[in-house]
Amino acid sequence: MEYRIETDSMGEVQVPSWAYYGAQTQRAVDNFNISDLVMPMEVVRALALIKWAAAKTNAALGLLKPEIAEAIANAALEIAEGRVAKEHFPVDVFQTGSGTSTNMNVNEVIANLANVALGGKMGAKSPVHPNDHVNKGQSSNDTIPTAIHVAAVLALDRQTIPALVELQKALAKKAEEFDDVLKIGRTHLQDATPIRLGQEFSGYARQVELGVQRLNEAREHLLELALGGTAVGTGVNTHPQFAKETIARLAEKTGAPFREAENHFEAQAAKDAIVYASGALKTVATSLMKIANDIRWLGSGPRCGLGEIILPELQPGSSIMPGKVNPVIPEAVIQVAAQVTGNDLAITIGGQWGNFELNVMMPVMAHNLLQSISLVGAAARAFKVKCIDGIQADRKRCESMIEQSLAMCTPLAKVIGYDRAAEIAKEAYQTGRTVREIAREKGVLPEEELAKVLDPSGMTRPSA
Repeated sequence: MEYRIETDSMGEVQVPSWAYYGAQTQRAVDNFNISDLVMPMEVVRALALIKWAAAKTNAALGLLKPEIAEAIANAALEIAEGRVAKEHFPVDVFQTGSGTSTNMNVNEVIANLANVALGGKMGAKSPVHPNDHVNKGQSSNDTIPTAIHVAAVLALDRQTIPALVELQKALAKKAEEFDDVLKIGRTHLQDATPIRLGQEFSGYARQVELGVQRLNEAREHLLELALGGTAVGTGVNTHPQFAKETIARLAEKTGAPFREAENHFEAQAAKDAIVYASGALKTVATSLMKIANDIRWLGSGPRCGLGEIILPELQPGSSIMPGKVNPVIPEAVIQVAAQVTGNDLAITIGGQWGNFELNVMMPVMAHNLLQSISLVGAAARAFKVKCIDGIQADRKRCESMIEQSLAMCTPLAKVIGYDRAAEIAKEAYQTGRTVREIAREKGVLPEEELAKVLDPSGMTRPSA
């Protein structure tokens, strides 16, 4: 590999000749050879958007020459729009807790892109300097938390929330389609009173609907940005109008109503908005796990399980059992939910590490938050398209299981008393007969009244 020699405040560094990054990035690559995880590109692109807006603002405030600002802005947009390869952003997630290495990585790449565009050389830091020009008015301590918030909001808006809305609609559609399908309810994994399959699915639809509401609430907190606090929240070395104007440009560019933090000391020392957002994602993941597991059970069989619904067949399910088909999509969703739950624990611990004026767990929090957002969105989309849309009800199976249920004696208790109804249920269980057969044999009610009391459809709604 060919190298060029670059310098920073600590001396000379060998940098690959092809790399747009510089000395500080290379030091980070050498120091943090810890994992195969790099900072999410969503955060890198959000940082680039910040640099774009900052250059425009600094030019408008007379703090950067127009040609320098324009070169920075153009280079930043190349990154933000995904036109610069990921290999130029190699810094490990497990790095300095402020994310300074990633901030400098982006600064260096922008500076080199800008210098080449202006006729300069890679690594020359002239006419565009990564610190003096690209990072002007900023600190890693306010740009990294700002980038995490921007990346999270954009990912929620473009991926996760729309996917969940579509999943909710699909579940609501199934609730309507299955509204006339009577089946047995279950509590404690034991037979309970009848329910309509549509009612069951309506509960799932409402869970997802509430999940979307929770994510929108979390999004509202993420719209508040730390930019402008610089090193410790005081705004040292930045223009009084810098944050307001830069954030306004970010809002216009992205279409998201970002705003400056009400208190910069909170915005930099604490990461409560990220913890809150992760908690909302974990709640959504918990809902998806419950729904996926229910559907897995409802479709179990096909002959010796519950078998009340029929799932789409997607692929062979066994390397040894011919004809076996597994509920692969619900199982994938369940695994996603487990991962999101684990991510949330790391984020929660990360949120506790706001030492005085700075949180020092931002890179791993950024990675986990963006991964959770992506996973929930992708899982919701797959769940909707490859599972929910194709579910069918096995109506005959649902009806036959109702009649066999001992919980059919529940409405009898209201007429003949709990103890007599319990005796009927016990005898039905011991003899293998139905509640209806035992009640008819004992003559507890006239046939017409018995048929009315034991009508399962009447048990799916309140009655006097």
